[in-house]
Amino acid sequence: MTAAPRLLWVGTNPGGGGTETHMVTLSRALAERGAEVHCLVHPQGRIAQALETAPVTRHFGVFRNSADPGGIRALRRAIRMVQPDWVIGSFSKEYWPLALISRSEGRPLALFRHMDLRLKPSTRWLLSRWPLRLFAISAYLRERLILQGVPAERVEVLANPLRLADFQRDCTARTRQRAALGLTDEDFLVGFVGAWHRGKGVFMLADAIDAAHATDARVHELWLGGGTHEAELRAYLEDKPWHHLLGWQDPATPWYSVMDVLALPSIEPDTFGRVCLEAQACATPVLGAAMGGIPESFAADRSGLLLPAGNMACWRDAILRLAADRHLCAEFGAAGPEYARHFDAGIIARNFLATLAR
Repeated sequence: MTAAPRLLWVGTNPGGGGTETHMVTLSRALAERGAEVHCLVHPQGRIAQALETAPVTRHFGVFRNSADPGGIRALRRAIRMVQPDWVIGSFSKEYWPLALISRSEGRPLALFRHMDLRLKPSTRWLLSRWPLRLFAISAYLRERLILQGVPAERVEVLANPLRLADFQRDCTARTRQRAALGLTDEDFLVGFVGAWHRGKGVFMLADAIDAAHATDARVHELWLGGGTHEAELRAYLEDKPWHHLLGWQDPATPWYSVMDVLALPSIEPDTFGRVCLEAQACATPVLGAAMGGIPESFAADRSGLLLPAGNMACWRDAILRLAADRHLCAEFGAAGPEYARHFDAGIIARNFLATLAR
């Protein structure tokens, strides 16, 4: 690989979830570290929008499925135009076309794995046998891939990157938004950011908040997000004014400073807890479920508390503990930015380039 490597990152999904955020964050950081970064993206997608002002070159194409002729043509055209030192992919529907075309064009391939989904036999064979570099975003996901039959020596871990400059404590937003919610400094606001889905433990968290509020009326909950079970959750929390359901907020970043603690109560495995990392960078403590890759996303007993998944009583008690001990809450918050620095996008980009160079 050259001193200033030329990379082509392919990700034509139109959405704006965690996989897309990872691609945007790391590709930008790689460019800022001196790499020449090109991205093949959906022309109307969230990735293209987020990279519009980034120091990367965008190319456009769409893979509706792995055999999409238009996507294949766009990929082959981009590889021949860019002549990359590495082709990089993040979405499983693009794995096979990336493997076949990068190999036919003589370009090495690196793939990221984000989701803990059951591997199709063809995908397992590809990840186990094809000449490529495979990166999981957490140690938990690496172990899951190994359990599904991918050889351990094939799977490397590259931590989920965070652009720290985008996540800072915002005292002005805290004062303004808490006043808008009708909250005082004495109130204790638990926050949730993400999909309103049963697997995320949202109904268990709602019950824990209600139980904590019954003991300490200062306890409130802030809900940012939406999704599959939004209507059901809104109905469940109707006529409970200590629940503040705001839906999706863009950007969500200032709201981390409005919260007194962020909760990630998943009862189904997450491969990582990115919102925990974002909250810590903003000096907000974390309550995280001992589930999947969430324990890797914060420093248990230093920047937050690791709690049993689905145990409402434990979550209630932890909320009441922090609401009553603001000194401990402040200590947890102060420790968060130091932990988040381990995931700085510049450091992750440097490590990725060093790994590819080996």
